[in-house]
Amino acid sequence: MTIKTDHRLLYLQVIDRLKKDIESGVYQEGERLPSEFELSKLLGISRATLREALRILEDENVVVRRHGVGTFVRTRPVFSSGIEELFSLTEMIERGGQKPGTIFLSSDTREAMDEEIQQFNLEAPDELVVVERVRTADGQPVIYCLDQVPAKLMPTNYKSMEEESLFNLLEKESNSRVLYAVTHIEPLGYHDKVSDVLECPPESSLLVLKQMHYDQNDIPVLYSVNYFRADKFDFHVVRRRV
Repeated sequence: MTIKTDHRLLYLQVIDRLKKDIESGVYQEGERLPSEFELSKLLGISRATLREALRILEDENVVVRRHGVGTFVRTRPVFSSGIEELFSLTEMIERGGQKPGTIFLSSDTREAMDEEIQQFNLEAPDELVVVERVRTADGQPVIYCLDQVPAKLMPTNYKSMEEESLFNLLEKESNSRVLYAVTHIEPLGYHDKVSDVLECPPESSLLVLKQMHYDQNDIPVLYSVNYFRADKFDFHVVRRRV
């Protein structure tokens, strides 16, 4: 069935048709669309017209295109948070209506390097606890975490890590209440290790948040590098004109 009975610009007709097909379930979230050749033939249009429509749909975050792989229906994020709001990962998952869990990959205590001594305002030879974890939502891996905490703030039995939220653990063990963080956000298309650990589909990219967290005394207490599945998380910010 073609769409040429409509007299609007052809690429606009294609956009509306594909949106309706997605909304009606013809194409599911995360599903790869037919190839350009197949889709243009199905719709009775040129591939140039189809490419223009797909370009606009990608700009509107309806689809995502992966070079050499195909075009996929973008998955709607399950978790959405204002980047100006600071929540623990546990809280973030709970606010999305899912059950948080943790898979512990590794943990170690080592001497802080010069740069880390400066970052945390430590004194040589202070030590850091380095923890590698995967956070899950309803059993599905969604965040890969690398956390660094001054060893003096952690319990001696930290390797058991029964407390899933590091925010809660820091407050409980050292009376350090995390109040704010300085955050840098980096988009990442694919990571050799992390993408596999998080079981990312081919069309899914990553959002990397690098954060230094500070307590009620403005002391840096936690540095984290968190890799979020971009198909599961949406971060936004309210910007006001001044």
